[in-house]
Amino acid sequence: MSTPPRPASPFRVADRDLPAHRELVVTPAFVAEATRGLPLRDALDGDAATEGDGGAAALELYEDGENVHVHGTIRGQVTVACSRCVGPVAVRLDEAVRVTYLPAHAMPADEPGDDDGVELAEDDLDVYPYDGETVDLEPLVREQFVLAVPFAPLCREDCLGLCPQCGADRNFAPCACEKPLDPRFAALAGLKLPS
Repeated sequence: MSTPPRPASPFRVADRDLPAHRELVVTPAFVAEATRGLPLRDALDGDAATEGDGGAAALELYEDGENVHVHGTIRGQVTVACSRCVGPVAVRLDEAVRVTYLPAHAMPADEPGDDDGVELAEDDLDVYPYDGETVDLEPLVREQFVLAVPFAPLCREDCLGLCPQCGADRNFAPCACEKPLDPRFAALAGLKLPS
């Protein structure tokens, strides 16, 4: 008894089908998997972390010899934590992409013992490998969602953040915590100066 064939991934395009146009749906589950391990993503918990996440990609693919060129747009949303108050921040993605897929044998090789890696020219920065028969668009889409996350996202520009003493969100209510005494000046705390 043979096993049934696995369903084809919507992200994979056969070389024989080129040129091609692909409209891809990016699900919240895809975004969650793509951004797993990012600290500002993992700081969120529950369903709020993925509410509204996802998007779509509209991509054109065509061949030029062995190379496959892909251009189009990737749009969507990814939710991450605010870097000050850890509340959810919806980051919008609307990115024009233009990349080239090279056969694996044509990719720059990493020299053994070379700790610096491969030096790429500016034109090589948007290059992905493919097996010569199927172009997998998943790494391209995944990378765009990861790159959309800013280094220090804010829920709003004037976010007050969390109190470092009690952890209260100062955007909702001020806290009565006093700033702690600098330990370098602790020895001077009991010093009385003549008036």
